[in-house]
Amino acid sequence: MSSNGRFWATVVFIGIITLIAIWIDLPGNRQFQFQVGPFALPSREIKVFEGLDLQGGLQVLLQAKTPDGTPPAKEDLEATRFIIENRVNGLGVSEPVIQIQGNDKIVVELPGLSDPDAAIAAFGQTGRLEFVDAGDTILPPGTKVSTTYPNLWQAGQEQPAAGADGQPTFATVIAGEHLRSAEMQFDSRTRAPIVTFQTSPEGARRLSEYTAKNIGKIMPIVLDGAVISSPRVNAVISDAGQIEGNFTQQEASALALQLKYGALKVPLDVVNTRTVGPTLGQDSVRRSILAGIVGLTAVALFMIIYYRLPGVLATVALLIYGLITLALFKVIPVTLTLPGIAGFVLSIGMAVDANILIFERMREELRGGRPLRVAVETGFQRAWPSIRDSNISTLITCVILFWFGSQFGASVVKGFAVTLSLGVLVSMFTAIVVTRTLLRLTRRLWDLDESTAAASGHLHTLFGY
Repeated sequence: MSSNGRFWATVVFIGIITLIAIWIDLPGNRQFQFQVGPFALPSREIKVFEGLDLQGGLQVLLQAKTPDGTPPAKEDLEATRFIIENRVNGLGVSEPVIQIQGNDKIVVELPGLSDPDAAIAAFGQTGRLEFVDAGDTILPPGTKVSTTYPNLWQAGQEQPAAGADGQPTFATVIAGEHLRSAEMQFDSRTRAPIVTFQTSPEGARRLSEYTAKNIGKIMPIVLDGAVISSPRVNAVISDAGQIEGNFTQQEASALALQLKYGALKVPLDVVNTRTVGPTLGQDSVRRSILAGIVGLTAVALFMIIYYRLPGVLATVALLIYGLITLALFKVIPVTLTLPGIAGFVLSIGMAVDANILIFERMREELRGGRPLRVAVETGFQRAWPSIRDSNISTLITCVILFWFGSQFGASVVKGFAVTLSLGVLVSMFTAIVVTRTLLRLTRRLWDLDESTAAASGHLHTLFGY
């Protein structure tokens, strides 16, 4: 393809990207599905996801409790935080914050949560599941029992004696760690919510051995010391099964999450819960939008007054930058928090900074008597190393911030790093590709050159050098 063909292809590409970004940014519900060959992502709604500080939600403070009252080991508390994070992610909450506070507390923040009770039930309970040997005893749901866990059932052993608290004690056949997966489904006959599970090879061996010797006996399912159902063994069970009970759909989903991601390493008490209303978030969003508009307007006026025609083109490129960045936030998606918005606004300044470097280099070439075409190309070439190095330095900083946020559970730091890095990448595209193409297009359409524009006087008026 000739250079002229490449130029017009670039113009068309920028136009298409801008139109797509405008379509994505327009308010309203839209569905997005990405597919390349056999690889496809599930369809989802395109919208701006807001963090707890913008849309409100739930904040829960959990405290670890150990039998002797001492703080848990750091490793156990971190493992507990990781399990809670997995459970919360299973709830479908966007950009949750789960971080350790002090040496025995965990703070959980859930933006936009509509059912706090279901969430606390899913991540606050220990989630230790046991299948126990009850012989011929039918235990009603809710019955509190003691078990032999971590000691497991052995063939031929006698029924354990009652515990010191008088509660009946039953031998544990298998426990939660013997499960490989679990999910909520609906019974094909009754349409009632149930939990299906797959066992590990060790769990399948133990369960098969027990059920083969106890056909007709009762094998209650116990969660955190309370019976949830008392099924009768009707056949040999090995690597798969289902848990039935008087569940609601939310309770079955919470149970499946607990089983899927394992029991907590240490028990937790809910110290307090706080519902964060959206009023503060709405005010923050309104002020942030106002600050962004004021800042963008001030930058645009400065660029237009000082750089004249290039400033107008840079403002157009800046608007395209904003459209593309917001579209990426919605498509990826990026959950916006106040620090994330700050990263986005900061990247606007960096986008302008790149244009200033380019225009100053271009002015130097024009002052030196270079033709406009040469001045434009040379200005971009000479400004590129500075733009590249400064943006790479910022991206390295973003990587460090993202790693820091991931290691210490500081999601707000991660949000800032993500929005800033996306803004930097898009600003490089708009400064180097969009602004450059707009300058070339303007020069061609207006035939701006010293040979047809009354020499340098006309160019001086348009370019302010």
